[in-house]
Amino acid sequence: MQEKKPAGTTLKSFLVAIPIAVVAVQWLLSKSVVPGLQTEVFQVARLSWLETPYAYLYLHIFTFVPIFLLSFDKNVHYYTRWRYLLPAITLVAAFFIGWDALFTARGVWGFNDTYVLGIHFADLPLEEWLFFFIVPFACVFIYECLNFYVKKDWLGPYDKQITIGLAVILLLVGGWYWQQLYTVSACLLSAALLLYHLFFLPVSWRGRFYLAYAVSLIPFLLVNGVLTGGYTQQPVVLYNPEEMIGFRLTSVPVEDSAYGFLLILGVVTLYERFRGGPQKSTQIVQTV
Repeated sequence: MQEKKPAGTTLKSFLVAIPIAVVAVQWLLSKSVVPGLQTEVFQVARLSWLETPYAYLYLHIFTFVPIFLLSFDKNVHYYTRWRYLLPAITLVAAFFIGWDALFTARGVWGFNDTYVLGIHFADLPLEEWLFFFIVPFACVFIYECLNFYVKKDWLGPYDKQITIGLAVILLLVGGWYWQQLYTVSACLLSAALLLYHLFFLPVSWRGRFYLAYAVSLIPFLLVNGVLTGGYTQQPVVLYNPEEMIGFRLTSVPVEDSAYGFLLILGVVTLYERFRGGPQKSTQIVQTV
């Protein structure tokens, strides 16, 4: 006779599924919109050398090359983790590329041909495909460096509180702005992953991830600042203002922080799973 799942487990699964279902319905019901992509945004500074079809590619080169060279550092030995990292990045990138292609087709965002090479796959520039591999590659490097050089897990004792707090905030924002497709998608999918962590993943590395993500926000926002027009005459990535809140950190839509959080947490979750990262006792899950 098949053993029944505890009622608590069923409820937790339901709570994780709700935000995913809301986003799925929005994706199914949303229609292609008339192009209304925003070209005028706040500019931090104008960098004339970025006014080129190589602008997006330059960002990838400046991000990838230093990290690649530092991967052979004698302390962190980042290159030894690539066999776990690359499959994790590839799996998460597949989901994000599909999401990206859908939103491009629906007019939620688009790309400025002035700043890309002109090589497209599934209506996405080659550079956009590379984004989902290079940015996680760099962010996980930051995560591993902090794991090595910062011995104390400063946020570990507050892991549960941070996870709950972030999930609640994301659920509230995503629920309030449920008609803005980018906002509801980035917020509710991030909240769903956090709830899954809270209920079903008794891992000990989450506090260290939160610290690493906070640190990586600095370069992440700088890179996104270039992509969103903070340093160029027009944005590389153009957004439809009708599909997001409209609040920006300089030129970067606030939704990008949730989008990036989902991307990096998704990669680190699989990365730690593949390499058999440290786990807490499964009894901890039962106390949530």
